[in-house]
Formats: sequence, structure tokens, C-alpha cells
Amino acid sequence: MRLVKESFMFLYQWLIFVPIFVLFTVLTALTVMIFAPIFGSRYWGYVPPRWWSRLTCWLALCRIKTNGHENLDPKQSYIFVANHQGAFDIFLTFGFLNQNIKWVQKASLRKIPLVGFASEKAGHVFVDNSSPAARANTIKEAKMKIVDGVSIMLFPEGARSRTGKLGRFKRGAYQIAYELKLPIVPLTLNGPFHVLKRGTLRLKPHKLELLIHKPIPTENLTEADIPALIDQSREIIHSALWKEFTD
Repeated sequence: MRLVKESFMFLYQWLIFVPIFVLFTVLTALTVMIFAPIFGSRYWGYVPPRWWSRLTCWLALCRIKTNGHENLDPKQSYIFVANHQGAFDIFLTFGFLNQNIKWVQKASLRKIPLVGFASEKAGHVFVDNSSPAARANTIKEAKMKIVDGVSIMLFPEGARSRTGKLGRFKRGAYQIAYELKLPIVPLTLNGPFHVLKRGTLRLKPHKLELLIHKPIPTENLTEADIPALIDQSREIIHSALWKEFTD
């Protein structure tokens, strides 16, 4: 029975999922590239990719569960931070957070044909770690994107987990939140690790869960409080992970 199921998924992945995913990716990228420069990235850089992300999750036969939307104000800008279990973190968050977000992402993603250029036109921020000055410019660019309820989304771990468990958090997201006095919103993502693990191309349908925690205010914090803020948000994210990712 297991062999039959695995054979079905192999055929489904390469004959159905991959061709449709590639088609939707190209169409979404072209839509953003054409319309965002003309009409602005607030709508065209967010809505088409959101539906692309949702369709990707559904096409991967994943069941979606979300909780905590009541904690967010659509008119408020936030700094979202989440654990990074796998590639489907992006689809789960972009598709089902229901908040207009700009991603802070690796500069290497700019080189992906169509997608990299579309991401630039959509207003996402590419991280440049080549020098302290370059990193400072990245933070400066990120600040410019956070207006009129648009938020920034980051993975403080910096890279996908190899085990699904939580790694060390870096400072960048928290520095932006401190300087702009914007709330930090921890997000716990469960399940993407099982759908598409780092280092593999094997797709496995699985339940995906997005938990939106209450915002953490930063108005009265000093720069010396940033390490405690990092620890606080990391502990909140960790507290809602499935048991298999905390043992």
C-alpha cells in the first residue's frame, strides 16, 4: 500500500504538480512585472502572489489550518518573524497570513529567471551581506517599504532548518522593529518541513499550520533590550511548535 501511495505521489508531482506550478509561477511573475511598475506594487505586488501561494499549497494537496488572525490590525504595519522549516513556509505565510507583506530575502534569489525580477518589481527587499555598509542599506530599504499598513516578513534563522527544529535567531528584524518602533509579531509554522525538506525535491502532502501570536510592542524599548526581545519572540514561536520539533 505504501509503495502504491509513493508511486502515485511521484507521478502526481512530476506530471501534474510541477507543470501547473511552473505555469502559475510564470503567469504570476509576468503579471507582477507588467502591472506593478504601472499601477504600483501595493496591490499588484501582493494579491497575485498571494493567490499563487494559496494555489501552490492546495495543488500540493496540503490541508491548511490558521489561527490568530484576530491579533492583527490590517491598517497597522508589523515586523513578522517566523521559524523556517522549508520552502513551503513562503507559500503558507504569503498565502494565508492575509496581511500585505514585503519579504526580506537572500540576494541570490534575484538571479532566479522571471521570479527574481518580479520580486524586485513587487517591492521585496534583497539582503546584501557583502559589507556592513551594504547591510545598513538593506535595512534602510526595508524601512522605506513599511508604509500604510504594509509589513515586513523575515526568517530570523536565516536559512531553512535541516531538522524542523528552531535555530539561532539573528538581530536584523529586531533592529528594524526597534528603530521604527513597530510591533514584532511572532509566527509559528508547523508542517512545511514534512512537505518539502531542505535538500530534497520529493513532495509529500501534509497538514500545514500557521499560528499568529499577539504583537509585541517596541515603543518603550531601548537598544539594550533587543537581545531580550529576540529571546522572547523565539520562546513564543517555540512554545507552539509541534512536539516532534521540540524534543
